[in-house]
Formats: sequence, structure tokens, C-alpha cells
Amino acid sequence: MAGDKAYSSRANRAHLRRHNIKAVIPEKADQAANRKKRGRSGGRPVSHDATLYKDRNTVERGINKIKEWRGLATRYDKTPESYAAGLHLRGSILWLRSLPALP
Repeated sequence: MAGDKAYSSRANRAHLRRHNIKAVIPEKADQAANRKKRGRSGGRPVSHDATLYKDRNTVERGINKIKEWRGLATRYDKTPESYAAGLHLRGSILWLRSLPALP
């Protein structure tokens, strides 16, 4: 599971380990400093895959582009069908905008 640095707490990591989920969450600087200050009892440094973490950022930016539509961000649509239709429409618009312009 890829997560932001805000979710790098010891409790979150323990929960993911109990469920056999590999965490891709970098350690915050203050947590690393506290761990180092504790010496050997502070535990091992947290490892994470930087490439997977970059992919998380790409996905997050894509979700933010979808949420630029206020109706999708706030879930104003009352039925799951209309919400799904809005997602499809927004995805189509983003895809069309990503295509290169014709000469």
C-alpha cells in the first residue's frame, strides 16, 4: 500500500504488517531523528521503494484532476449510476485533452 508521509506512524505500519501488506510509506524526518536518538532500541530504519512512491504521486494527481469537478469531489449525485456516469464523463474529457493536437 502506498501512502503519504502523514500515514507513517508505527501503528499504521504494524496494522499493515499484521495483514501482510507491504507499506510504501517513507519515514518523516522527525520520526527518523527520534528513532536515531533512541539508539539501538529505536528500531531499524524504515525502507520504502522510491519508484513505487513516485507512482503513488502520479495516481494521486490523476485523482485530483477527477475531483476538480465539484459534483464528483463532494458526491452531490444521489445515485451510484449518476456518479459513475460523471466519472466516465470526466475520464473521457481528461483522456481527450491528453491526446496530441492534430496538425
